[in-house]
Parts: sequence; C-alpha cells; structure tokens
Amino acid sequence: MIFIMIYCFSFILLSKSSLKTLPILNRGVKKLSSIPWLCRELPHFLRKSMIAITSFQVSSIMPFMEPISSKQENVQQIEEISLLDLPELALECILERLSPAGLCNLSGACVALREKCTSDHLWERHMKQKWGRLIGDAAYREWQWHIASRKRPTLLNGTKQKEVFGYVLNPWPLTWKRSENLGIGSGRRSCLPVDSIMGWYLAIETGKFWFPAQVYNRENGNVGFMLSCYDAELSYDSSADTFKARYSPRGRRTIEDNIEWDRLRGPPVDTPAHVLHVSNCLDDLKPGDHIEIQWRRNAEFPYGWWYGVVGHLDSCTGNKSHCQCYNSDTVVLEFKQYTSGSRWRQTTINRKDHREIGNAADGFYGGIRKLYREEEISVWKRLWPTRVVE
Repeated sequence: MIFIMIYCFSFILLSKSSLKTLPILNRGVKKLSSIPWLCRELPHFLRKSMIAITSFQVSSIMPFMEPISSKQENVQQIEEISLLDLPELALECILERLSPAGLCNLSGACVALREKCTSDHLWERHMKQKWGRLIGDAAYREWQWHIASRKRPTLLNGTKQKEVFGYVLNPWPLTWKRSENLGIGSGRRSCLPVDSIMGWYLAIETGKFWFPAQVYNRENGNVGFMLSCYDAELSYDSSADTFKARYSPRGRRTIEDNIEWDRLRGPPVDTPAHVLHVSNCLDDLKPGDHIEIQWRRNAEFPYGWWYGVVGHLDSCTGNKSHCQCYNSDTVVLEFKQYTSGSRWRQTTINRKDHREIGNAADGFYGGIRKLYREEEISVWKRLWPTRVVE
C-alpha cells in the first residue's frame, strides 16, 4: 500500500513538471495532433517516475541498515573476545562451577588457563566433595611419601613427563597430542607441582594411588568378619565406580574387588592396625552404649574394629532405675550378632586397668572407642546380618 501511495505522489510531482513543457492547449477539445507527442513522451515519463520511487525507497531504508563492512568488523571484534578478558571475579565463578573433567579439558587451552585450572583452591572443593569421607591423615601421609619417593620437582618434568601426564589426565578426554602442542612434555616447567591437590585428586581417580581406608564386612561379607571393619589399601575403579582392596601384608594376604562406597569409611582414629588403641572412654561406659573394640586372631594379624554394645552385669536385673553397672570396674561387652551360647557372644574388661586381653583360642581384645554419633551407629545397624551367626 505504501508503495502505491509513493508511486501516485511521484506521478503527480513529475506530471506537474512535465506539463510545463507541453504546448498550451485550448480549453476545448484537444487536437488530434497532440497524440503523437504523448506517445513519444510517455516512456520518458514512466522511466522518471520509477527512478523517483526507487530513490525514495533506498533513502528511506538505508538509515535502518548497517553497512556490510561494519558487520564484518563487529564479528571480528566478537571473535577476538577471550575468556581471559572477563573480570577476575567472573572468571573465578565460572571455574568454580566446572567439574574436574571440565577443569582438565580447559587447562589444555593455554598456559594462562592451565595455571588457573590447576590451582589448589579450585581442586580442594572437589577433593572434599568426592574423597573427603575416605581420605584421612593416614592417606595424606601416604601421598606425601609417594611424591617424595618420585624425587622430581613436578609431575610434568623430566624424561618421563609423557608417561606421568598420561597417567594423571587420562580419566577424561584430554589427549596427549593436545598437551604436546601446548608445550607440556617439551622440557618447559609446568604449573602442576607434584604435591598439588589436582595431582592428588587425579592420582586417586585413575586408581594409580592406593590409599589407606577401612572396609566393613571384609571379603564380601564373609561370616567370619560379620560386623567388623578392617584396614586396607584401596584403589578406585572409575569405570565401575567401585574399589579394589588389599588387606594387611601380615597374616593371610587377601585382595577383594568390586567394593561399593557404602562399605567404606575413613579411619576414625589415627591408630595403625597393629597398634593397641588408647581407650579414653572407659569411665564413660554404661549399659546400652554402642562401642567398637579392637580384636585380632593373634599377634601376627592386624586388629579389626568390631561392633558391640555395653551390657549389664549378671548381678543386675537390667532395670534402669536400679542399675549400678556404671559404678563397677567390670564392664560387660556384648556382640549380639552371635547366638547366646557362642563364645564370641560376650566378654568383660576392667575399666580401671584395661589392656589387651585374650588367648590363642578366643583371640585378643584391644582398645575401645565409644560411638557418640548416630551416623556411625546407623551404619552398623544397616549392616546387621539377616540371620544370627553361630
């Protein structure tokens, strides 16, 4: 519609200008001699009209259009914007939201991003989130010994850089070729120190680093280890999200596969498996308390932690209102997963002079720790056997 109006407007304007060149006609009927002139001038008139319309359309539209060269310049400016051009706080917020795989992949982009993506403060959160429940002081000491034994300042330096870098970063699709292009493995110093948290995290993730932890109901729930928890060295299998365990080198050497997360815990106390735990809860023990006690078959075997409860003395009726068991030096420990007549069902200790007690037939009982947290108690209840053990 607007083009029709423009055409008519142009027609009127050009008509007035053209009529000035026409011979003056009488107000009467036009002479027939004017017809040839009209036929000759009409094509020129129409051509002028179209030129006017086209000029008007272009001049009306051009203010709303950007030149093509301007668009190309804008595209080039957008393409030149880098992640590193962001404000420091904005970049940190982005990096903090990346997964470990994302940080690994982004670290291959350039040297500057590699330095940021491998920083300890980013990996500390991932370390606590995934491994905090299992990793304790013993695992940290093992890692320190592990990196000290390598006798290299960084994981990515030396003649074996390619091998080490591959073992650290292979869990995710960061290829070695990309790393070579960035100069990793070319003899230049890397920003990944051997004792970095990222290095520790990835060493665990790949299963190359065996770390100490404890396994509930070892050997896949063997009846001889029901409701116990033993020290072991663990290796993670990321493909199956399970663990492999190597039990104590002393006694019977055993390896167990396919251990789920819910059968694992970090050591609750920093006591080696062959050392008697110092019991500092003996004066606080009373009937109904939940406890763990060290037990081992003989001196060549490591201690395991066994779950039990504090019971009543034979002289006590079990009535809470009249119970005086907490005033006695003798403390009864019950292991109710065993039948009433079992020799493993019950034992007694002296709260004033407790030390390792036992014999070659029944094994040896060691230190005791009282369970105060409901979280620990609920784990043992969840692992309770479906039938009573003989």
